[in-house]
Amino acid sequence: MTFPIWIENSYLRVMDTACERWPQPMPCADALAQCRLVAHRGIYDNVTVLENTLPAFEQAAAAGVWGIELDVRWSSDRVPVVFHDGDLRRLHDSSSSVEQLSDRTIRRRFPAIPRLAEVVERFGRRLHLMLEIKANAWPDAIAQVRGLREVLTDMVPAEHFHFLALDPRILARISGFPPRSFLSIAYHWPDAVSRTVIGKQWGGLCAHYSLMRRALIARHKARGQKVGTAYPASRNCLFREINRGVDYIFSNNAGELQAILDEARVAVYDRVRAKGL
Repeated sequence: MTFPIWIENSYLRVMDTACERWPQPMPCADALAQCRLVAHRGIYDNVTVLENTLPAFEQAAAAGVWGIELDVRWSSDRVPVVFHDGDLRRLHDSSSSVEQLSDRTIRRRFPAIPRLAEVVERFGRRLHLMLEIKANAWPDAIAQVRGLREVLTDMVPAEHFHFLALDPRILARISGFPPRSFLSIAYHWPDAVSRTVIGKQWGGLCAHYSLMRRALIARHKARGQKVGTAYPASRNCLFREINRGVDYIFSNNAGELQAILDEARVAVYDRVRAKGL
């Protein structure tokens, strides 16, 4: 079921406001140390720095976040590139889509759009890469998946990167990688996707923090699977997710949350050390 965008946005604003005002206890030292914060499309403002670009990912690295989320599509000649939208209108004022353009044309006309290989070369093993495979056309699935394997050949699946997708059928197309490297995203109510993740023994489930119930977290953790939530935007919401044992926290405010996380880690460390003295 799809809701009008204004309803979704209103719901998200209400949830963010409620969570921001809902006091949360300081997480323990171990929970803070294990927090894995992921910058959703990097750190950007879409004015001076565009999302899903090398500068956006560099800003995330400089802020000290654990990982970055990026969106993968293919050019017309099957080169995997990093871009979110179905067309280039929002960010580049063009009605063309990545899939309609060759890699060479993208390099010439839209040089800010990086190849996946460029991102892996600069940030692989430096940051954890959450690779969301968008709902692309699959005119040559063999060549497209082969391109992913070539780019990621020196990386260890699940240790250095994960694949994500909103539609489980997209992940099913990606052969040659272990099931634990797949994280399925539930856009709305997550129960059906949860059952798919469990049945296929994939790496885990991701959903908006307001939809990820404690029972779901426990269900997947009992099976050794990971849980990711999006998109905390405040200190209280961040602490809520850490206290719930969420593995991956995706945020559009990763820079601010990383600063809060760093401050909390220092405060808890100082407190523990003071008690030891």
